[in-house]
Amino acid sequence: MNREENIKQIQDSKKVWDIAVIGGGSSGLGVALDAVSRGLAVVLLEKADFAKGTSSRSTKLVHGGVRYLAQGDVMLVLEALKERGKLLKNAPHLAHDQPFIIPIYSWFDRVKYSVGLKLYDWMSGKLSLGKSEFISKKDTVKRLPAVLQKGLLGGVVYHDGQFDDARLALDIAKTADEAGACILNYTKVSKLEKTESDKICGLEVQDLLNGEKYPLKAKMVVNATGVFADKILQMDNPGAPKTIQPSQGIHLVMDLDFLGGEDALMIPKTRDGRVLFAVPWHGKLVVGTTDTLREKPKLEPEALKKEIDFVLETAGGYLTKKPTRADVKAVFAGLRPLARPEEGSTKTKEISRSHKVIISESGLVTLTGGKWTTFRKMGEDTVDYFEQITGEKPVPSNSLDMKIHGHTENLPEGHWHLYGSDAKAIQDLILENPSLAEKIHPDFPNITAEVIWAVRNEMAVKVEDVLSRRIRILILDAQAAIDASEKVAVLMAAELQKDEKWISNELADFKKVALKYLIKN
Repeated sequence: MNREENIKQIQDSKKVWDIAVIGGGSSGLGVALDAVSRGLAVVLLEKADFAKGTSSRSTKLVHGGVRYLAQGDVMLVLEALKERGKLLKNAPHLAHDQPFIIPIYSWFDRVKYSVGLKLYDWMSGKLSLGKSEFISKKDTVKRLPAVLQKGLLGGVVYHDGQFDDARLALDIAKTADEAGACILNYTKVSKLEKTESDKICGLEVQDLLNGEKYPLKAKMVVNATGVFADKILQMDNPGAPKTIQPSQGIHLVMDLDFLGGEDALMIPKTRDGRVLFAVPWHGKLVVGTTDTLREKPKLEPEALKKEIDFVLETAGGYLTKKPTRADVKAVFAGLRPLARPEEGSTKTKEISRSHKVIISESGLVTLTGGKWTTFRKMGEDTVDYFEQITGEKPVPSNSLDMKIHGHTENLPEGHWHLYGSDAKAIQDLILENPSLAEKIHPDFPNITAEVIWAVRNEMAVKVEDVLSRRIRILILDAQAAIDASEKVAVLMAAELQKDEKWISNELADFKKVALKYLIKN
């Protein structure tokens, strides 16, 4: 992906795009991917970086949703299980099978979860990742050495998917870009253009890096801005009612030895009736999540003290070693864009996790709700409205079996597997410049060649882009990311031809963000 080349594409004011997508998170990228699979001319505009918001702050699970099955939302689970299976086939470098263990402390729970998860297996069909089973106390402790043993009867093992959310977003963007879409970050939609009959016919976009504004013509405009969807709806119609209810989920990251194995822990019922996961990820343990209603969406939300305490207390109730605030390497918060019911609601449990597509009188198409696992289906359902909006019938969707950029049968080892087929090209940079083999930080495997690659091929233009989403150090160990930031800034400045002032400003901006990922004891 080359940002300068893509900016040139939007400078052509005569070009008419079939679909203009506002938003570069999972839902917007899903729309772009599906649209380009049908041969449509697509432009995607993201005001920050790809997956800067909610889409880089998930629990890192590609899952059908055991919890939703318990709530009786069978159709959502069926849809998600199908998408889960396909994603693991289309992006094996980024998504893989992850065994989970539910520790069992009562015979009733043994029966309940054994039966429920057999149903989950059955619903997965041919795309199942493995059969669920009950294992003994001895085997449970062997696989989860740090689990609380008092009263333990055994465990129920089941399988779901795990992935790297920000890397997947980036590779979806690359896939769409290579298929002909124009994909851009740091481009803000400042105005919606309308015809005399008040129908949307395009928009005005500003390049936030050079300040230039460009008018774009589009047959269909899609609002896929997640928790910020209401801002675009109100840009279209100042009197538009709110459609989004933001719900905050936080995760704590700590050393893997708090769990002790490669299996993930699923706590099926917390004191507020939700579930909690402790999942091995990139050599650390990600523990979460919460479900806290928030009134206003923020691009950089912060975890509340009560949320941090809740996660620590709940996890501590199942572990032999109780984690404390001092053990947390990083904390990150994300806002789910839940579709607000017509009548409104004060409980997130009552708000649908399924997605919906809203058509405004102006023809603006808004995609709300949903979850990472179903990003592609959300995109397909949205693009299906193209005929209704334009009167033109597109070819059927071809995105279900599209291989995601980086797909390879021969996955490289170590952290390189995340790059898939790109790994060798990054390693080849070291042949040109051996100093690029230097580690970014002594505690992580990433090397400086990855920074150069991110700038040249992945549209990274800020230090945060690299340390948070191209390389995941910020959400794995916030202090380590701060310590590595100067080295990254100097490398980027040389590549982007920036001066000392740019380096200074970038370091100040990054530290301001990174401090929000550290727990203030």
